[in-house]
Amino acid sequence: MSEIRPPAPPADPSTAAPTTAVASDDAAAAAALAAAEGWLLERELFGIRPGLERMRALLARLGDPQDAFDAIHVVGSNGKSSTVTIAAALLERRGIRAGAYVSPHLVSFRERVLIGGEPADPAAFAAAVTRVRDAALALEREGALDGEVTQFEAVTAAAFVALRAARVACAVIEAGLGGRWDATNVLPTAQPRTRRRPVAVLTSVSLEHTRWLGDTVTAIATEKVEVLRPGGTLVVADGVPAAAVSVAADVTKTRQGRLVRAPAEPDDDVPTPGAPGYQRHNLATAIAAVDAYLGDSVARDAEAERDVAARIAVPGRFETVDPGSDGGPTVIHDGAHNAAGAAALADALAAAEPARPVVLVVGVLDDKDPAEMLTALEPWGDTVVAVAPRNPRAIPAERLAAIAREAFPGRDVRTASDAHAAVDQARAAAGTRGTVVVTGSLHLVADLHRGRQAAPGATF
Repeated sequence: MSEIRPPAPPADPSTAAPTTAVASDDAAAAAALAAAEGWLLERELFGIRPGLERMRALLARLGDPQDAFDAIHVVGSNGKSSTVTIAAALLERRGIRAGAYVSPHLVSFRERVLIGGEPADPAAFAAAVTRVRDAALALEREGALDGEVTQFEAVTAAAFVALRAARVACAVIEAGLGGRWDATNVLPTAQPRTRRRPVAVLTSVSLEHTRWLGDTVTAIATEKVEVLRPGGTLVVADGVPAAAVSVAADVTKTRQGRLVRAPAEPDDDVPTPGAPGYQRHNLATAIAAVDAYLGDSVARDAEAERDVAARIAVPGRFETVDPGSDGGPTVIHDGAHNAAGAAALADALAAAEPARPVVLVVGVLDDKDPAEMLTALEPWGDTVVAVAPRNPRAIPAERLAAIAREAFPGRDVRTASDAHAAVDQARAAAGTRGTVVVTGSLHLVADLHRGRQAAPGATF
C-alpha cells in the first residue's frame, strides 16, 4: 500500500549530484541485489523444514534483530498479506513508524519487506541478505545447525535485520506455514519497545498444507494459534470456523491471554471505494489488531481508518492491471489460491459486475483442491484457459483443463503453454469489452509481473 505523495519539485541543477555518480550507485545497488537474490534462490534446494532451532541460532548470530521492535504476528489460511499490509498502514497513519513482512513476492524478494508501505530499499535489503548469508554459511561450516538454513528462514532473518536497520517501532509479521514451527515464531514474549501485550491474529482456517499441519480444522488451528505468547491478545477474524474459535478460546485461557473477535466489516463510516468485499473483511480484522496492540486506553481514530480504507491496494489481490481503456478487455489479477480464496473472488466479481464475457486464466499448485476452486468460480467462467505456473509444484495444464471441463460443462476450456500465452488467448476471447481474470495462485500472477523473458522466480 503506497502513500499518495505530490510530485517532487524540479531538481536544482546547481545542487544535483553528478549523473555518473548516481548511475554508478544505482548499478552497484542493482548488482548487490541480484547477488543477494541469487543466493536466496539457491537456498530453495533445502526445501521446507519446519522447526525453530536453526532460526534461533541464526538470529542469535545476527544479534537477535527480532528483539528490536514490537510486533503483531498474523497467521491464517487466507487474508494474511492483506491484513498485514493494512495493519501496517494503520499504524503509520497513527504516527507509529511501521514495517511489515509478507509472502510470497511477485518479482523481487525485497517486496516481502515493507518500510512505511514501500518495498525495502534495494541496497538496504541486499545488505541485510548479505549479513544473513555470512552468518548462515559460518554456522553451517561450524556444524552448529541441524542442516542448512532454508530459503524461508534466510528471507525471514533478512527481513528482521532490515526492519531493525530501518528502526521501525512496530512490525506486522506474516507467518509462512502454520505457526508453531514456522520460522517467524521466534518473536519475543513481550513487546520490546512498549511492554504492551503481545498480539497475534488468526485471519482464517481452511484445509490446506495438511501434510504438515494436520487434516482437520481443529488440528490446523492448533498449529496456527501456537504463536500466541503468554498473556497476549489473540484477535480472531469473523468467519473463522467454530472449531477453530474453540481452539483459540482454549489457548487464550491456558495462556492467561485475551480473545478478541473482530467484526465482519468496519463501521459504516469507513468506506472502501473500489475494494472487494473481502478487503473490507480484512480491514476490519486489521483495525481490531491495531486496537489490540495500542490498548484500551488509546481512542479509536476513525479519520485514520477512513484514510487507509480509501487507499487499499495490495499487489495481486483483485488488482486491475489493465482497465481496458486502450480498447481491450479489463484485466484483473487475484491470487486466490484455495477454495476459500476462490469463493471470496467469486463474491468480489458478483459485487463488481464485470463486463461479459469473463475469461478465467487459471493455474493451481498441486497441494490445493482445484475442483473445489473451479466450482466456486463456475458463474464466472464463460471461457477458461488452464495453464501451469512456472513452479515445480504446478498442476499440468492438461490435467487442470480436464478438471475445468467437469466444473464448466459446455463451455470453452483451453490450455496454454505459459502465463503470457494464456493471457494473450484470454484477451482475444474476451474481445474489446470483456474481462480477463487471472487467478489460482500468486505464483501465476508473479509469472506475469516478471515479464515474458524472465527466469523463473521463487517457488515458495
